[in-house]
Amino acid sequence: MTSPLRLGLVGTGYWADVTHAAAAVAAPSWNLAAVWGRDAERAAVLADHHGAAHAGTDFDAFLAEVDAVTFAVPPHLQSELALRAIEAGKHVALEKPIATSLEDAERLVAVAEANDVATIVMFTMLYDPRVRALMADVRAGRRWTGGTGLWLGSALNDENPFNTPWRHEKGGLWDLGPHAVSVLWKTVGPVRAVHAEAGLGDLVHLVMTHDEGRTSTASMTLRAPDAADGFSTLLWGVDGRQEITVDDVDAKTAFVTAYEDLARLIESGDRAHECDVRFGRDVVRVLAEAEAQIATAT
Repeated sequence: MTSPLRLGLVGTGYWADVTHAAAAVAAPSWNLAAVWGRDAERAAVLADHHGAAHAGTDFDAFLAEVDAVTFAVPPHLQSELALRAIEAGKHVALEKPIATSLEDAERLVAVAEANDVATIVMFTMLYDPRVRALMADVRAGRRWTGGTGLWLGSALNDENPFNTPWRHEKGGLWDLGPHAVSVLWKTVGPVRAVHAEAGLGDLVHLVMTHDEGRTSTASMTLRAPDAADGFSTLLWGVDGRQEITVDDVDAKTAFVTAYEDLARLIESGDRAHECDVRFGRDVVRVLAEAEAQIATAT
């Protein structure tokens, strides 16, 4: 029997604990070997809770203990540390967005290709079995004419575990936008152009043009009232309508699927995946263009 691969977790926050670490422990191909954090005590507590043998603040020492790294830190820190991990020959599971600038995203792609590492991006919805079935239909030739995503989050409300500084700075476009864009990209088709309009607060509306003139829309905010909180995507085409519910997605199970995909890439030597760093870069390109349009208009 092949020994489990060693996975290292970067991050000690809520999502790192309940999803990244929990899924790593549950994934058959992996052993959660180490935890890195800027706070040594929090890293040690998380490692002890999930049975990881190593924890600390020394990133180079952390990398020496693992075969691959999964990231659960703000995107600006992720893009910096992921470059170091990749340059050390470690495979990576990147959180979305992989970066908050196209330049940083392009750099991650270039370094990953130069070092021949396997990469995946944790677009949670794209590892859900229902969405994977839709993606398989698209690969088989099915095409949706259009779609619309409504992503009303309340992460910036008091006492929400996702109420973090980077989300205050970047808003719904960069936190929920990767989900909205990635689902529509994989079902309606590759996004070729985007038009963005700003609403109240961090509310953003996107109109996207896909292959063959198909179009979709998405709206997102992190400041919705708690009573309005909820996420959905509706696809439509010649076969009718298809609603993709988001609120009932099992994130831990989705992450187990993602980690198992990464293990297969490592073992096979294949570096192409439908949710790899190149796709992560493509989504960043859409978001960066939308951000630039909003900045110009204000």
